[in-house]
Amino acid sequence: MPTPDESFHSPAFHDHHHQTCQGISTDLADYFLTRGQFLNRMGMGLGALSLAGLLDPRDLAAAPAKAKPASGPLTPRPAHFPGKARSVIHIFAQGAPSHLDTWDPKPTLARMNGKTIGNDGVAMGSPFTFAKSGQSGLEISSLFAKTAAHADDLAVIRSMWTDIPAHEVATVFMNTGSLRIAKPSLGSWLVYGLGTVNQNLPGFIALRGSGLPPGGAANYQAAFLPGVYQGTSINTQAPSVPQMIQNIRNTYVSKNEQRRQLDFVHQLNEIHAKNLQRDAALETRLESYEIAFRMQAESLDAFDINKESDDTRAAYGSSEQGKQLLIARRLVERGVRVVQVWHTGWDHHQDLETRIRQKTGEIDQPLAALLHDLKQRGLLDSTLVVWGGEFGRKPTRDRNSNDADKAGRDHNAKAFSVVLAGGGIKGGTVHGATDEFGLAAIHDKVHPHDLHATILHCLGLDHTKLTYRFNGRDFRLTDVAGNVVKPILA
Repeated sequence: MPTPDESFHSPAFHDHHHQTCQGISTDLADYFLTRGQFLNRMGMGLGALSLAGLLDPRDLAAAPAKAKPASGPLTPRPAHFPGKARSVIHIFAQGAPSHLDTWDPKPTLARMNGKTIGNDGVAMGSPFTFAKSGQSGLEISSLFAKTAAHADDLAVIRSMWTDIPAHEVATVFMNTGSLRIAKPSLGSWLVYGLGTVNQNLPGFIALRGSGLPPGGAANYQAAFLPGVYQGTSINTQAPSVPQMIQNIRNTYVSKNEQRRQLDFVHQLNEIHAKNLQRDAALETRLESYEIAFRMQAESLDAFDINKESDDTRAAYGSSEQGKQLLIARRLVERGVRVVQVWHTGWDHHQDLETRIRQKTGEIDQPLAALLHDLKQRGLLDSTLVVWGGEFGRKPTRDRNSNDADKAGRDHNAKAFSVVLAGGGIKGGTVHGATDEFGLAAIHDKVHPHDLHATILHCLGLDHTKLTYRFNGRDFRLTDVAGNVVKPILA
């Protein structure tokens, strides 16, 4: 007589176990009965007991699980109208970069340097020069000298303004268009509206450093949209690609077996949804499993910049942002719909001259390389590149700046700049204006809702028609506002 251990490992045991599992799979729905269904079956079931005893359990075996169909929530969908862009690279300069030292020259402020401006404080002229660049003569700070070589591809909105000059609130607002309730991010709306080309990679990827940005994951959340549309956050400071995308490869279970397991779980979920109700959290988890399974095919390759030539890597530079933007190019090249690049550290209340030089030094060369690289590969016309922060800076010294040589600027919600290039954008363009000191936008003002409407438009989406029904009403990214900034469109 075999021992229990021998019985477990015997072929006969496994045959019986397989048959038993097959028999159970035919009745999976019984585990998800409603009260009414249970009573109904009990009333009808006694007469079936004798029949069940005559049948071989193998005759009741369920059909093999079928793989999920090719169509799904991430499958590419047609836009409302032909859009010129197919993907977005959004470089978020978090911390509120000073527009007065980068994209919005103010000669009057320079002449007033050190003097009092009304009740606003002591004027702080920019320590940096602005030069006309390209055939368009776009005025760009010396801090962006390399990016200035692409002036004729850039559109600068100098008349941005927002609602609240508090970092966390304004950062989330710039990403979601909401100051109060949790709403989906721009990237989530784009993937919801258009799907994504590459089904083996997430449609929306957020490249960040080791820490979360102010506001955390709310910046790339899906909120009430299905969870499959949320951004996948990647720590690009990890020392290797496998550490960036941890546990993406399963070394213990074959891909075929993983596929069978996933299909089985999907079967269970469909039965649960049919007999009870769909669970949004469960749906999100299952879609995450599905994406993770598909990512095994090419995710490690997509994030491996060592596959690029030495010349290409050198062009992007050695900064963390160079690595991020090179990954971003590789991702959009592979069909990822939205890539957000987080560049934090722009909160310069003190020692602005030194600190902003450092931050622009981290992004100027990579941004110039990205624009050149996209154009060279024929991708710039189909990729919308956006650079900007959550608000701007005042034209006066921060009131806590005791040392004039190491002064900084305080928060300013009334004025800031955003730069766009690529798909759907008219290069060499300046839109809007601030007053002579750069304190407030006064001409052709642009709110974050307007910027969002414009980005959606570039990808062929009407911001008034891209809606999702939740809690009895239709929601959209731009709430009940937003106008497309048409003068910057090609």
